[in-house]
Amino acid sequence: MPAVWTVLLLCAWVCVCVPAKSHGALVISRDHEQQDSIDSGPRLLKKRSANDDKIEVVSMKVNCKVASRFAHTIVTTVALNKANMSKEAFFDMELPKTAFITNFTMEIEGRVYVGEVKEKEKAKKQYEKAVSTGQTAGLVKASGRKMEKFSVSVNVAANSHVTFVLTYEELLQRRLGNYEMMIRVKPKELVQHFEIVADVYEPQGITFLDVNATFITNELLPLVQKTVTDKKAHVSFCPTLEQQKTCPDCANTLIDGDFFIKYDVNRAERLGDVQIVNGYFVHFFAPADLPRIPKDIVFVVDVSTSMRGTKIQQTRDALETILNDLHEEDYFTVVLFDSSIEKWSTVLQKATAENVQKAQSFVKQIYSRGATNINEAVLTAVEILNNYEKDDSDLKKSTSIVLLLTDGDPTVGETNKQRIQENVRKAINGTMTLFCLGFGYDLDYGFLDVMARQNDGLARRIYEASDAALQLQGFYDEVANPLLLDVNMRYPENMVNSLTDSHFKQLFGGSEIVVAGRLNEIELDNFLVEVSAQGVDQEFAVQSQTSALDWDTIYPDEEYIFGDFTERLWAYLTIQQLLKKKDIGTPEERENVTAEALDLSLRYSFVTPLTSMVVTKPQGDDPKDDTLIADKLTEEQRKPSRGYSAPPPQWTSHSYSRPTYFVDGDPHFIIELPKQNDALCFNVDEAPGTIFNLVKDPKSGILVNGQTIGDKKVDPDSKVNTYFGRFGIIHEKLGVKLMVSTKEIIISESGKEIKLVWSDTASIKGLNMDVQLTKDQTLTVTLRNSVKFVIILHKVWEKHPYHQDFLGFYTLDSHLLSPSVHGLLGQFYHGVKFEVSDLYEGQDPDKPDATMFVKGHELRVTRGWQRDFRHDIKNGENVPCWFIHHNGTGIIDGTHSDYIVSGLFKTI
Repeated sequence: MPAVWTVLLLCAWVCVCVPAKSHGALVISRDHEQQDSIDSGPRLLKKRSANDDKIEVVSMKVNCKVASRFAHTIVTTVALNKANMSKEAFFDMELPKTAFITNFTMEIEGRVYVGEVKEKEKAKKQYEKAVSTGQTAGLVKASGRKMEKFSVSVNVAANSHVTFVLTYEELLQRRLGNYEMMIRVKPKELVQHFEIVADVYEPQGITFLDVNATFITNELLPLVQKTVTDKKAHVSFCPTLEQQKTCPDCANTLIDGDFFIKYDVNRAERLGDVQIVNGYFVHFFAPADLPRIPKDIVFVVDVSTSMRGTKIQQTRDALETILNDLHEEDYFTVVLFDSSIEKWSTVLQKATAENVQKAQSFVKQIYSRGATNINEAVLTAVEILNNYEKDDSDLKKSTSIVLLLTDGDPTVGETNKQRIQENVRKAINGTMTLFCLGFGYDLDYGFLDVMARQNDGLARRIYEASDAALQLQGFYDEVANPLLLDVNMRYPENMVNSLTDSHFKQLFGGSEIVVAGRLNEIELDNFLVEVSAQGVDQEFAVQSQTSALDWDTIYPDEEYIFGDFTERLWAYLTIQQLLKKKDIGTPEERENVTAEALDLSLRYSFVTPLTSMVVTKPQGDDPKDDTLIADKLTEEQRKPSRGYSAPPPQWTSHSYSRPTYFVDGDPHFIIELPKQNDALCFNVDEAPGTIFNLVKDPKSGILVNGQTIGDKKVDPDSKVNTYFGRFGIIHEKLGVKLMVSTKEIIISESGKEIKLVWSDTASIKGLNMDVQLTKDQTLTVTLRNSVKFVIILHKVWEKHPYHQDFLGFYTLDSHLLSPSVHGLLGQFYHGVKFEVSDLYEGQDPDKPDATMFVKGHELRVTRGWQRDFRHDIKNGENVPCWFIHHNGTGIIDGTHSDYIVSGLFKTI
């Protein structure tokens, strides 16, 4: 069996795979996404050769130490090339997006390669030099919800070992009342020595620690060892080779799933926990048993055309649940927006059972339509909150929240994003909090992120998947219970410098505030700490004095210590906060925080969006293979892109100045992406006679529907082939209507009707439409100042026992349609972002499979081709494309059945 295996810990995924290659180069890639854990991580699969079983994973060990929420993880992997020739081994790993890589080393034949963190521009020059000398070098690709990928490939000589050691650090965040470490365990093969060990030390004391896993069977359950004392916890999972097997004589592994460790700590002190060690302090603040503060909240929901199908249904489901979770002392309303604004109530309503039920009924009726006016929608919500005055009986302190959910960029009204951000900032003026939820990939997440941070909130991406409704509810749960407002943390100014953020807009139930700083003196007595905030009924104020504790007292067991971790925790937290500020404020402020974040990143050897890790070979090695780059990208740099470089030589492609979108064949949909030199394709299977909406542009009034036909006769044991046999085209604003079948063409314009047959050759110039018919070949329809369609007639021998004539439909100049265009084909007119990686052998040796990440989904796709008949109507040209299976599931919005309509000129 080939040695292909994966392990994920603390949201990290590790894989070693060994395709047979005679050459080798060194490359490290790293990816990062803010917002924002793939619940089912991508499986790294490579095309395998017959000799791959000669490389063997000798051992893999994951060692994680957590001290006061700060996690330090070391992953060590040893692989052996047992072949009599050199081979390339791949080490791939996913780690938390909030983590920073701090070290990477490799040992090959007794030589050690050590990583060094450098400024990104300097590292980039080394990277470009590596590329120019022919090395395999790669940068980072987005890999999912909360993880980023790190990978390295290295040439391993015959009968030699390679050892990879990766180290990264992360401050665990408290959410919904606990800290969670997710350990994804997915070894594809049996591993000789496999071990995961986690040690947790919390000076406050551990209140609970739970371990569970999706793959645990009765046989594996005893192998999960957990020991918890007052302040310590030890968790291990170390199955032997035999214990990993699905049966005594099997070569498959039982270990395939997610391993979770959840815990929380004691919170007896209202002040929280202050630790002073080695000249640095950290303050954890999450007081227990505080009453919740009522909230005034406006849900601002995008119902534009792009939300149709599954998105709008999941939004309805989530809102119904969220509304039901409101407390009676909360006040709320719902604002829907597309190109216009619709309010459930023009004023805030108290969350009584009756009002909640009315709002839920309103939510059940929402549907997608129109374009996207984000500016007016958010300003409307702010106006509602600013204008509302409560009854005297409800004058308790409350917090105001705007929660925006959108899946697109602004397309109508104010569309300049910087002006929208400025409008919203001025309107809110520090009086409320804005949370932005970005649904899917096809939006400017950076725009939402900055706008949220400018208004004391945060942004989160909601991934298009079956659990999107749960993601929405999960985020709401995090902000549903405000406990304190305007939280101020104060420390003696003469004793502290380099303080992290110490003022917070609010504290939510189940979360935690963390402040760290550097002390002017290492040994301190009488260190005064004060916390003040606004509670539900009165001011919250608490203060206390604390002292520096002896290291051996607070951390008695050396096994839990990993260097000056309190200092590194302070540096980590400072860098994270500076990175969040570098996109807001004046140019001078942005420049200052960027410089400070870079300085700290270099000083503490953190791979951040401002730095890269460069790994160089020891002196005297071959200079051609001297550079590896570990990189961490920003959200904008991480926009999903294609991971596949080019089709193999036997695949031919044709590039056009503008993308073309067409449907031809059985019926096969093709999305051509010339800028990426690639294409996507999918099929739909429905009974003959089904009518699909292909293009719908509400703004311009354009509608294109297509009806399928089937073969004359069908073999009972064969699949029913369907093709398009009729098209209906309408342009309401121009007064144009066409019906095109395999027999005739009926054109209506301004009340006049013209009928043509395919055996004609004709050129018709109308007021708003030009039609060019080439006998028995093509019909070109050009709408005035708008899109051009080409319909191709495929003629079949009249006496053919099975097949009959059918049509192909091609869209040209689709960029002239509005941003609100949608439909089974039209939804792709403004592009689609995707990443393809991990090529491996499919069912057909000439058509390899791969893993695609698109719209938040992980799909198995197949490399193949479809025919483009524009330039050769008889034979067509092969167009290489990635084929998406199961009726385009995952690439289209919703399901293909969402696009079925009742008539050739109907929209529903």
